[in-house]
Amino acid sequence: MTFVRSLLGGVGRVKASALRNAATFTEPQMTHSLFPIQVLRRWQSASAVDYENADAADVARLRKLRNIGISAHIDSGKTTCTERILYYTGRIKEIHDVRGRDGVGAKMDSMDLEREKGITIQSAATYASWGDYNVNIIDTPGHVDFTIEVERALRVLDGAVMILCSVSGVQSQTITVDRQMRRYNVPRISFINKMDRAGANPFRIVDQLRNKLKLTAAAIQIPIGAEDQFRGVVDLVKWKAYYNEGESGENLTEKDIPEELMPLATEKRLELIEQLANVDDEIADIYLMEEVPTAEQFMSAIRRATIGLKFTPVLMGSAFKNTAVQPLLNAVVDYLPDPTEVTNTALDIKDNEKPVDLTPFSANPFVGLAFKLEEGRYGQLTYMRIYQGSLKKGSFITNVKTGKKIKVPRLVRMHAADMEDVDELGAGEIGAMFGVDCASGDTFTDGSLQYSLSSMFVPEPVISLSLVPKGKETPNFSKALNRFQKEDPTFRVHVDSESKETIISGMGELHLQIYVERMKREYNVECLTGKPQVAFRETITQPAKFNYTHKKQSGGAGQFGRVMGYLEPMEKDEETGKDIAFDNRVVGGNIPTNYIPACEKGFNDGLEKGPLIGHPVNGIRMVLEDGAAHAVDSSELAFRIATKNAFQEAFAKAKPTILEPIMNVSISAPIEFQGSVIGGLNKRKGTVVDTDVQEDYFNVIADVPLNDMFGYSTELRSATQGKGEFTMEYKEHLPVQTFVQEQLIQEYKKKEAEKK
Repeated sequence: MTFVRSLLGGVGRVKASALRNAATFTEPQMTHSLFPIQVLRRWQSASAVDYENADAADVARLRKLRNIGISAHIDSGKTTCTERILYYTGRIKEIHDVRGRDGVGAKMDSMDLEREKGITIQSAATYASWGDYNVNIIDTPGHVDFTIEVERALRVLDGAVMILCSVSGVQSQTITVDRQMRRYNVPRISFINKMDRAGANPFRIVDQLRNKLKLTAAAIQIPIGAEDQFRGVVDLVKWKAYYNEGESGENLTEKDIPEELMPLATEKRLELIEQLANVDDEIADIYLMEEVPTAEQFMSAIRRATIGLKFTPVLMGSAFKNTAVQPLLNAVVDYLPDPTEVTNTALDIKDNEKPVDLTPFSANPFVGLAFKLEEGRYGQLTYMRIYQGSLKKGSFITNVKTGKKIKVPRLVRMHAADMEDVDELGAGEIGAMFGVDCASGDTFTDGSLQYSLSSMFVPEPVISLSLVPKGKETPNFSKALNRFQKEDPTFRVHVDSESKETIISGMGELHLQIYVERMKREYNVECLTGKPQVAFRETITQPAKFNYTHKKQSGGAGQFGRVMGYLEPMEKDEETGKDIAFDNRVVGGNIPTNYIPACEKGFNDGLEKGPLIGHPVNGIRMVLEDGAAHAVDSSELAFRIATKNAFQEAFAKAKPTILEPIMNVSISAPIEFQGSVIGGLNKRKGTVVDTDVQEDYFNVIADVPLNDMFGYSTELRSATQGKGEFTMEYKEHLPVQTFVQEQLIQEYKKKEAEKK
């Protein structure tokens, strides 16, 4: 309310347009420091596109189009909500259970594994019609292990619905989703689901949105009844009450607001006006006049502020009980942007990577982004967002990265696992094409432009497993691993150079379990997995000098190379995200310039396998200052070996330490188990960051080393009689305790001795 108070206090007001511009640009810049990667921002404004040269029919089509994602914490009801949206828009004929208990399962969870486990593993795309509007919807997973699915969906969407549970509210994965929405500047509306649950309190959740996520949020609805008495919602904008009637809530009935709810409705409408007055000039003027805005003024202000990333309208309902889902669809259409209201930026490769705004009209040259790949029955299925121009079946498009010209053999619109063939997809649309070989994140054009769209953020894997096929290895083993790597950038595979084992790495135990299970089901390859390995890192804590000479004489030309310089710790660069560097400061030609790249290769060889426990080295800079070469005996190989050995020698003198991944763990359990849960965290070397008690449940957030988290799910279940649940997400790498370092080094030495 600071803005409104300053107005009431008679302080001179900033020009309205200047204020709007300031508000539009501050929020994304505020979040910029959180992310070391460079993602091209999408700046929203109410008139992001120049319409002068646009076709009127094309503009009308775009105005009626919405591209939205549905994101939330695990078990908040995303897929259940999408199922109801598809039913009310007429896309499916009956509603099915998410866990597949009715033998069918939810439409958007098309994999057998998803129906068995009752979780979403892959994001699924569909489209529906609501009145005159067409809506492309992507339902995303809630589990942190599949965070890349949310990342790539938000990269290509114009708006999002963030779903929260009416009891649990803002949870760990909600915070992650909020961070991803800010990263790609996606306007969102919030939907408080599960209003029929015992302990439902929507206004506590609105406070959490303001305090925990720092959003300007206000409820635009209030509930009629709560928990098992929840019957409908009061719309504070239209000042009407809405009830769902019919077997599956398909009939939405509009009535007057019940008399007993009038005081609460009036109070919450005033709160809505106050929150909007902070971010919108028109509402601020009305507020100062002590008037109440009309429904039209409310709607246009909420739309302006939401698209400008300054406000989040909060709705409520119960998807499972078929209540208040239709008003959510109305809000998607009323408050989220169409493709013309979002400016997407590309880099012009021909013009020194100069940023260029894309205009979403079908008459313009084609630019599209392949954001997701799947192996379908008819070859590779490539999901494509069309940013400008149109994509026609049989037309030729060019992959900007490879320069390859490709014919589009088949175009489809996705409806979960089903497809509908189309001849053309216009600007702003999301569709898929078959039989096109490319990688996730590739940009396609019609060949006339050399534009590249910025790639999405890909988190580093935190856990590894060794993988061995049961019985004889078949071609399907490598085929499956290659396909999964291509589909999922967070899933990595490599062969250990010493043990010759295949190592798979990913975002968590569940992530890797799902892929092992998919290999068995989809490729008939049963695998045995080894003990999970933690992605330790090695680094140094102080500078150390080196002066190393590599000499070898064996008849004829020998080997000679001398390198001098020092190693020093290096902080991560905020812009590039790199914490490894090789700095050449050799002057006077003591080391010939043609041997410098060989020295850098030797440094990189040393980084691959640290001397302490054989894990990669990071957070280090090597400065090469001087050296010596021999006219006959010096060679690239000699300098490569010299630099590698010099690195290892200096590394041992620079107080080396082992870094371990620290996980941000969020636990929710009944209040009576609080003591045993916190005791269990202390036993696992956890540091409690925050605790929050809600009636009969408590939430605790702690930082725990990943190495101490194995087997925690079983321990938590037994400690809480199966009622506790937890999620974890990678936070950072930190040094291990001294005694742990000693243990790890001894284990590594023992393993090496056994090999010899």
